[in-house]
Amino acid sequence: VGPKKEVAECKEKFASSVDPTVSQTFMLDRVFNPEGKSLPPMRGFKYSSWSPLGCDANGRCLLAALTMDNRLTIHTNLNRLQWVQLVDLTQIYGERLYEASYKLSKADTPRGELGDFSEFQRRHSMQTPVRMEWSGICTTQQVKHNNECRDVGSVLLAVLFENGNIAVWQFQLPFLGKESITSCNTIESGINSPSVLSWWEYEHNNRKMSGLIVGSAFGPVKILPVNLKAVKGYFTLRQPVVLWQEMDQLPVHSIKCIPLYHPYQKCSCSLVVAARGAYVFWCLLLISKAGLNVHNSHVTGLHSLPIVSMTADKQNGTVYTCSSDGKVRQLIPIFTDVALKFEHQLIKLSEVFGSVRTHGIAVSPCGAYLAVITTEGMTNGLHPVNKNYQVQFVTLKTFEEAAAQLLESSVQNLFRQVDLTDLVRWKILKDKHIPQFLQEALDKKIESCGSTYFWRFKLFLLRILYQSMQKAPSEVMWRPSHEDAKILISDSPGMGSTEDDQEEGTSKQASKQSLCDTGKGMDIDDTADDSLPQSSDIGGREPMEEKLLEIQAQIEAVEMHLTREHMKRVLGEVYLHTWITENTSIPTRGVCDFLMSDDGYDDRTARVLIGHILKKMNKQTFPEHCSLCKEILPFTDRKQAVCSNGHIWLRCFLTYQSCQSLVYRRCLLHDSIARHPTPEDPEWIKRLLQGPCTFCDSPVF
Repeated sequence: VGPKKEVAECKEKFASSVDPTVSQTFMLDRVFNPEGKSLPPMRGFKYSSWSPLGCDANGRCLLAALTMDNRLTIHTNLNRLQWVQLVDLTQIYGERLYEASYKLSKADTPRGELGDFSEFQRRHSMQTPVRMEWSGICTTQQVKHNNECRDVGSVLLAVLFENGNIAVWQFQLPFLGKESITSCNTIESGINSPSVLSWWEYEHNNRKMSGLIVGSAFGPVKILPVNLKAVKGYFTLRQPVVLWQEMDQLPVHSIKCIPLYHPYQKCSCSLVVAARGAYVFWCLLLISKAGLNVHNSHVTGLHSLPIVSMTADKQNGTVYTCSSDGKVRQLIPIFTDVALKFEHQLIKLSEVFGSVRTHGIAVSPCGAYLAVITTEGMTNGLHPVNKNYQVQFVTLKTFEEAAAQLLESSVQNLFRQVDLTDLVRWKILKDKHIPQFLQEALDKKIESCGSTYFWRFKLFLLRILYQSMQKAPSEVMWRPSHEDAKILISDSPGMGSTEDDQEEGTSKQASKQSLCDTGKGMDIDDTADDSLPQSSDIGGREPMEEKLLEIQAQIEAVEMHLTREHMKRVLGEVYLHTWITENTSIPTRGVCDFLMSDDGYDDRTARVLIGHILKKMNKQTFPEHCSLCKEILPFTDRKQAVCSNGHIWLRCFLTYQSCQSLVYRRCLLHDSIARHPTPEDPEWIKRLLQGPCTFCDSPVF
């Protein structure tokens, strides 16, 4: 808010002011006075917001976090389980305001000095964030040095401040830090005591419209236009649209915007829902020839206490609300000729979890799970002494619904539908077989369209089936062992042991195991159900081993099919981007020979492509060489390369190059490894290296 020395002097002056309206306001406001002397420290987070998928360097989400001391930062997951702060937006915005003398535009009249308490308050309120929300990914055009235009992805982050202003940050993707900030524009909303913010994104006749929905603690809700330059196919409103103007003192707690299709009007529409006290305010926005049509109303009789959290399933428009008494309401929108109505039903969490208090809910991306934050409720009319916060998961879909959604998915990416695949995984692990209807439907899909997505789905099912057939470990894998792992010298491989010693060791081990099971209080019946039936005779084990070998063979066959399909894609890129007898770092000849080595593999497309490539290569082989001994690395295995001296290098699954460095990337599920792009790599190789795992669609770290 000003130079450090001047700010310190002003704080001392306001704290010791004779006027109690100044001194008390200053001392009690944690924005001015974050240290708080005897007050508890400002630790923790006020709010957090996830960006859409595909915003960071790994193609995953960015996290915007607002701390209790009003600092807004952006974090990314660069390496597995390692979060890094990329930028501090509060500091950058403060520096911009300082350079502009705390004026939003040049036409603004100069304000008072920092020593004036009202000016001190104004400077704080204009940069104290209340909420922040990410927009969807949009496309901007960037002009290169040779005057060519290229499309660059960008994302917007809207930050709502205490004084009603909104800062709209534009970031170039992938977001890497301060250098990825394209612009920052400030909009004056004109709303007093703003409480919540949400993006309004609407698509009409292939034209994307956008705006910002702002709610007030006094009740009003309105949409503000957001003007952006150089954004492809982007439009906004001409002027603000007031959705609710009554100052009825019902604070707006949460706003969700859901895109829907109107079955009667035969066009897309936008449903805005807002939690106001114990009610849900809804507004249906529809663009017709007459202009923007607005229908709004309230849904009453949902909760006896104020709504503490609201979430929405954007795929089917279902809205979920909860109050602190452990009651969750499911609201299903049903269209009428003019607008819509809601059917709602009660979900009593007390029937599932017992007496609980709810603090927040969220629905998973594909609507498979509802996550609920709970603490213990009242017992015999008494509140609990301590609060233990837990995240509970409630399934919202059946296994059959999840499987059908995966088969008919337009996304065609397993990683982006991980909540649905989790329901399928749980069912197969429990029943130890793939349901017949799913197997038949998947085979039909593979025969009809042959998309690699369905092959990856088949691979996922086979792997889970193989996992369910294996013997369950006697110990719970994730639970740490508190026993000292000591080995008797007589038990070591170098020493002989008598039969008596072995029998004694076995009896000790058995007694120790029984004590462990009793002490841990595990549900032994559940563990026994999930494990295979223990059979003493060899004849009982053989069918199970044969079954495992059969599944293993199917897994290898599917993996080989996916590998060949990706090899064809890599060879296609090589053919399109190379000249005659040009040496690329990709082992092109090795990949061609590997594809043609199997006599049973007869793919006309692959044969034609390989023929064209071999013509281009003009009898050149361009083999890879071992960096340790300079010997040739033959392409005999898709996973690794071994030279004649026995040096083993892992192969990159995206380009099939040997990773001859100490640092490489790994798929999230540890399926495959990939090398890092190097500065000398051409653009098309860098593009290949940005792809997800060819087996499970997971990003690569």
